[in-house]
Amino acid sequence: MIKVLNLYAGIGGNRKLWKDVEVTAVEYNEDIAAIYQDFFPQDKVIVGDAHQYLLDHYKEFDFIWASPPCPTHSKIRYCGTKAKCYEALFPDMRLYQEIIFLKHYCKGKFVVENVIPCYEPLIKPQISGRHAFWSNFNITNKSSKSHSHNGGIKDMQKHKGFDISKYKLPHFKGRRRDQILRNCVESELGLHIFNCAFKVKQETLVFE
Repeated sequence: MIKVLNLYAGIGGNRKLWKDVEVTAVEYNEDIAAIYQDFFPQDKVIVGDAHQYLLDHYKEFDFIWASPPCPTHSKIRYCGTKAKCYEALFPDMRLYQEIIFLKHYCKGKFVVENVIPCYEPLIKPQISGRHAFWSNFNITNKSSKSHSHNGGIKDMQKHKGFDISKYKLPHFKGRRRDQILRNCVESELGLHIFNCAFKVKQETLVFE
């Protein structure tokens, strides 16, 4: 069984179709971690700092997936439209810290996932769908499902395959429920990346 570390796990979109795995998931928000645990009761879920957990435990896993925070790298923040107005922030360099760290220290397979950045990446990624990936294995391109996020929560839940309507999220306001779904990596892409890492085609599971 493959031991997997799933960092910045969210509600587990990337993990949904993996099988024959022993997963440790790290998510800093306790409400989101609780949703993940509900969907994946067999996984070990840790509420904490994924960045630090990687440093402390990277040797224990065969496969590491990290999706560090992406907003400060996104084209949306810098698009300059009147519809969106974001404060100026330094880019979150944990992204590159983790890429460099894993390249030098990880003996298993790893992938760091993020948005395609608004700038020329400091380290060249592989591109698949609408995502940038840094890894120590080759990732073939897989197009993402064509989908507009303008259809509301129900439409997004259907597209992502997660119904989060029953969960109370006291630490989130307004459109943050949308954001949880937007941040959820499509499960077919997560499976594709996993298969690229181990060159074994897993069966597509029916997920209730």
